[in-house]
Amino acid sequence: MNSPKKAVLRASAAILALSAFAAPAYAQDGAAEDDQAPGEIVVTAQKRSESLQSVPLAVSVITGDALADTNRPSIESASQLVPSLNFQKSGTTLNQTIFLRGVGTANFSIAGEPSVSTVVDGVVYSRSGEAFSDMVDVAQIEVLRGPQGTLFGKNASAGVVNITTQMPKFEFGGNLEASYFDRNEVRLKGAVNLPVGQDMAARVTAFYGAYDGNIRNLTTQNWVNGYKHYGVRGQFLYEPGDSLRVYLAADYYKNDDDCCADIIATGPLTGAGAASTSLATAVLPTPMGADTREITQNLVTATKEKGWGVSGQVDLDVGTHSLTSITAYRGWDNTEIRDGDWLPRAYVGFNQLHDNGPQTSNTFSQELRLTSPADQTLSYVVGLYYSRAESERTFTRNVVSCTAVTGAPTNVLIPCGTANANASVLYSGTATFGSVFNNFAAFTQATLKIGEKARLIGGLRYTNDKLSVFHSRKSSNTPNSAPGIQANFDQGVYDEYLRQLALNVAPSAAVTAGLAKSNGVPFRTETSNDNVSGKVALQYDFSDDVMGYASYARGYKGPAYNVFFNLTPTGTNVIEPETSDSFELGLKNTFLDGKMTLNIAGFYSKYKNFQANNPDLVAGVVVTRFTNAGSISTTGIEMDLSYRPSRNTTISGGLAVTDAHVVKFNAPLGAAVIPEGTKLAYAPTWKGSLSFEQTFPTNGFANVVFGSSMNFQSEQLSLFSANEVERRLGTIPAYALANASLSLVDQDDAWKLSLIVRNLFDKSYAAAIINGGVSGAYRYQIPRDADRYWGVSARVNF
Repeated sequence: MNSPKKAVLRASAAILALSAFAAPAYAQDGAAEDDQAPGEIVVTAQKRSESLQSVPLAVSVITGDALADTNRPSIESASQLVPSLNFQKSGTTLNQTIFLRGVGTANFSIAGEPSVSTVVDGVVYSRSGEAFSDMVDVAQIEVLRGPQGTLFGKNASAGVVNITTQMPKFEFGGNLEASYFDRNEVRLKGAVNLPVGQDMAARVTAFYGAYDGNIRNLTTQNWVNGYKHYGVRGQFLYEPGDSLRVYLAADYYKNDDDCCADIIATGPLTGAGAASTSLATAVLPTPMGADTREITQNLVTATKEKGWGVSGQVDLDVGTHSLTSITAYRGWDNTEIRDGDWLPRAYVGFNQLHDNGPQTSNTFSQELRLTSPADQTLSYVVGLYYSRAESERTFTRNVVSCTAVTGAPTNVLIPCGTANANASVLYSGTATFGSVFNNFAAFTQATLKIGEKARLIGGLRYTNDKLSVFHSRKSSNTPNSAPGIQANFDQGVYDEYLRQLALNVAPSAAVTAGLAKSNGVPFRTETSNDNVSGKVALQYDFSDDVMGYASYARGYKGPAYNVFFNLTPTGTNVIEPETSDSFELGLKNTFLDGKMTLNIAGFYSKYKNFQANNPDLVAGVVVTRFTNAGSISTTGIEMDLSYRPSRNTTISGGLAVTDAHVVKFNAPLGAAVIPEGTKLAYAPTWKGSLSFEQTFPTNGFANVVFGSSMNFQSEQLSLFSANEVERRLGTIPAYALANASLSLVDQDDAWKLSLIVRNLFDKSYAAAIINGGVSGAYRYQIPRDADRYWGVSARVNF
């Protein structure tokens, strides 16, 4: 038995022992008068409002206040609070990825979809990147772990991040907040409620943030990896009575980030991982691993992004049932600007590679649901869902290359454009490509009460997917390939490639022959698929305070294509749908007269046709591309704890022990295979969090509140590769972070003034490790929280 499995078993025994130890708390005396149980947490994980403790699902809940306390409220920050949630940082939000229980989809394709769905106020965000902006005015986040496709759709094969925002209130009020953190980070936000007559209310929220960055670019003499964000959201609520509710929302935001540059964190390395030498070392900062904070790049890696959306939700009572309609349209534009050579200029033997890739996207979605009353023998939800998501990208890559003149000195780094270099050559390629996802689904889930204590839950979802893609690339180097740029690709190239294959010409020769028929007409293809997925669960109340459940769910993610800048005829095949079978056992406990909740879940999931980056053969060369990678599994146990021993003390935390690994990997003949048992990327075996808050009442003008939090994780793989050396050097070591705050809070909560320290012990770490740097060096992504920093925050409520 491998060590991760042993860790899961050890953790299972420990948590079950803790549950057994805590069980006698039911017999204790009632709470003291000054004690207070936490309020009931209501979630919408099953498309209706229910108590968290009665939902037969593994759900972690983050309050809006807890998220705001992380300084930068975002999915990245939320991953520090939920142990099963992990986050892959990248140079642009377009390529960042959410993982749950070790499962996520990391790829560069415009025609691949995420494994973890993000939902905001009932509206599904079709692309992961849309979810990585600021989260302002959040009421709570529900992290639903494991396949949730029955109610939430195909993008939920690994789970759902369900976000609800603060709703308009029927009384005037609001808040203003200003924060300052070192290295010149400023954050401003505010919200105001505006009653509009007896039955109508509006809420307007606005935010602004700016930060210089945590990495020094020695070439431009500027700080980078910072940001400038601003946005606004307007909401309108109409409730003329109990039978009708109309909610409208519109939002707009714009992000201008000089982020996120890769640092060169190691010296030059051989393929075996041994130290090597490189002339480029002379113009690179001294590599210090995760402590490196300098770069020398002549192009500032940046992300320019804007998003907007409008949505409307109508809830109407129809007899004893409730009919819900959610209509939404969203636009999202993202431009990636990237320095892909990581040097201050082009040199002999070291090409300059610069990318610019604007993308435009829009999504229309419509959901209809009919919900029965909950307090009957058979309760149910039935619904229909439709979405159309369209994306288009124009990606340009420019490469500058030069050679040394005859008689030039050797063992010297020679800049292009100088006397010892021949005239520079510019290679350029521009590709325009896109995708359209059409998704239709019909779903239902029902709960049958069996006596007073048991409930049987069953659900089905029928899904019809249609996906169409196009691609056209024009390259200055055609018919030859250039460093980082393939030759032309279009419909003419593809049609000739197929004709040559029919004549039994070898694939590599067929690709070459196809270039002569390049016609500039975009290559197009499409696919479709039907699927039925679902779940079944048994829920049982052992007592008023203990509920257990067992469930099985069939997950599904639709077909995809590997459509990216350097697409060639050999990479045009459809990527088949991914399916999963997931089993879960859970126990939800309420102890100490409601002061403590301890929720435990154990799970096993197996994924087939797992969609991932995989070693493959393209035109006879081993490369990495997005394919059906084979079978994987994830097994583990999770715990969520909330404890309020008195009205002034709150303790919360979580623990996840996960064994996510390869079961069987697919690879073509001649390609390296990722060994069975290899851990998946961003799937640490151990990950946990703990927070503590203590209020000290005073007789003065304000109470004193002390808060602290910590999160830890064991080592995790960042480079999911068949190469053992790359996996070893691409592993992020274990680390732990601690944070603290001290606040003055008005007795009536009219204002709050806080002093905050993040990463109290100044623990440096990498959020991602990537190979392929200068002369075999490894590149790191260094997040803001990898350094200790302090700040002050002031909030006024009115």
